[in-house]
Amino acid sequence: MATLLLLRHGRTTANADGGLAGRRPVELDDTGRAQATAVGERLRGLPLAAVVTSPLIRCRQTLELALPQATPTVDEGLIECGYGSWEGQSLKKLAKEPLWPVVQQHPSAAVFPEGESMAAMAARAVEAVRSRDARITAEDGPEAVWLACSHGDVIKAIVADALGVHLDLFQRIVADPASVTVIRYTPLRPFLVRLNDTGGDLAGLAPPPRKRRRRAAASVDSDAAVGGGAGAVR
Repeated sequence: MATLLLLRHGRTTANADGGLAGRRPVELDDTGRAQATAVGERLRGLPLAAVVTSPLIRCRQTLELALPQATPTVDEGLIECGYGSWEGQSLKKLAKEPLWPVVQQHPSAAVFPEGESMAAMAARAVEAVRSRDARITAEDGPEAVWLACSHGDVIKAIVADALGVHLDLFQRIVADPASVTVIRYTPLRPFLVRLNDTGGDLAGLAPPPRKRRRRAAASVDSDAAVGGGAGAVR
């Protein structure tokens, strides 16, 4: 199956001020712009079969700086969780709300006032990446690499699904601004190849050069053929 790169947008003015941006049109700050430019250097040379983004401006700005030659496809399934009336408020103030401990310790039960439930966010985000990954694999082949730019909680929910852990554990996962997380789905199970990578070399994720097919393929062992071996994702 194809290889998915999950890119979180760069730092925003809300991140810097300690606020909850939600779906508000919050933009990157100077640090976020520098982060986006830097991650673009790391992504340089990777032959991306597709670039997909949340519709929010902070993700689109990140891709404009990181991958200026790309024409991203907007996917509503990757939009930030709808925090409802919490949006725009400071995290310090929200930490005093009765719902806050639920969000942190039992997020699968959290429903934001006038907003979305975290369970609904996780379900539509996972469906968005899994269905698109299957289409890209069918159209571009199992060596294809593609990128989706989204938000912290969305990426954490996708990672939790890939790890096979309950949504109530997803707050243990970290997805920093401009970080890259890599997942490879296979017919039997997903593999988390990288998590919250903010500085590693990504060149090894490029598919190998195509070789002429042999009449008889060499046998392979166990999970190496589907992503479990060290050389499965190069």
